[in-house]
Amino acid sequence: MSQFAENVSKRLFSLDVFRGLTMFLLIAEAAGFHHSFVELTEGTAFSGLAHQLEHHPWNGLRFWDLIQPFFMFIVGVAMPFSLRKRLASGSRSAVNRHIFRRCFLLFAFGALLHCVYAHALVWELWNVLVQLAFTILIAYAIMHLPHRLQIGISILLLILTEVLYRVYNPSAPYAQDHDSFGSFVDMLVMGKTNGGYWVFVNFIPTAAHTIWGVICGQVLLSKIPEREKIKPFLIWGTAILILGFALDWLNITPIIKRIATSSFSLASGGFAILTLALFYWAIDVRDNHKKWLRIFSVVGTNSIFIYLFAETVGHQWFRDFGKIWTEGLLSPLGISQNWIMVINSVFVLFIFWYLTYFLDKKKVYFKI
Repeated sequence: MSQFAENVSKRLFSLDVFRGLTMFLLIAEAAGFHHSFVELTEGTAFSGLAHQLEHHPWNGLRFWDLIQPFFMFIVGVAMPFSLRKRLASGSRSAVNRHIFRRCFLLFAFGALLHCVYAHALVWELWNVLVQLAFTILIAYAIMHLPHRLQIGISILLLILTEVLYRVYNPSAPYAQDHDSFGSFVDMLVMGKTNGGYWVFVNFIPTAAHTIWGVICGQVLLSKIPEREKIKPFLIWGTAILILGFALDWLNITPIIKRIATSSFSLASGGFAILTLALFYWAIDVRDNHKKWLRIFSVVGTNSIFIYLFAETVGHQWFRDFGKIWTEGLLSPLGISQNWIMVINSVFVLFIFWYLTYFLDKKKVYFKI
């Protein structure tokens, strides 16, 4: 019985680090680092690197475009671990209630975040948490099926996305305007479109990220030898990565993050699977559990909490709070405003990080 309990509660440190690093980058943006770094490096040799911390304006792929797919994929990877643990101490119906409650809360938090951004009551559904609420439901509904069927359903979701966009606007399905299927649905659901061209129905193709994460999590839980688990990750990750870029290069379907085209979903999903393989090999297979990696892993222990905190209280209060000290101390020294803003963002990021470290040390975890 003790061995069973140990297997149920066992965590993958590589997954904790992957999730924590992803969340670290997300709260760094909320702290203002990305924007400040872009402004500091504008017109220098580092400007190209800095722009990797911003979303691509339309057709193309930057590093920052991968963060949301990573987040949604990691949630999928963790689902089989969470399911096994909950089934060991409860019933399937209890798990079902937990999933529905969690998705409802994610949807509500995502919608409420837009009210915070707008400083008014608005009905907007473009936040990643709203997307995640739907992708979790889809992935959970099919995670009991064989891997081939799960993969088949994920492919059908990508094909469905292609069909919907191409049927709605056959002449220019992926033009950078508001005459697309995604914008059409936004007008129906919200009565408005997004100025940055983000669309609510992105959850249809990006559900593939969560589904692929579930499959990877199930493989990691299997009795296959550790080193052999990496092989399918490398094969399938590389295959869909190449397929995604091929669709773009052959002018079939452009890679566009803002409307989550099928080529984008494939390419970013490939990067997610390969990144998981790298972390798993470097940390768990090689048993390389270095203490310094906890710098990132602790951020993932309260991932939803710190994301909400950073996007609300942290974003609106702590950045101005930090400026009291950074600007007050550094301006008299003649340090430029751009450098002060970068330093301020690092200071605020440290506050966010320390909060997660403190909560983890006290074993306080906010679960939804």
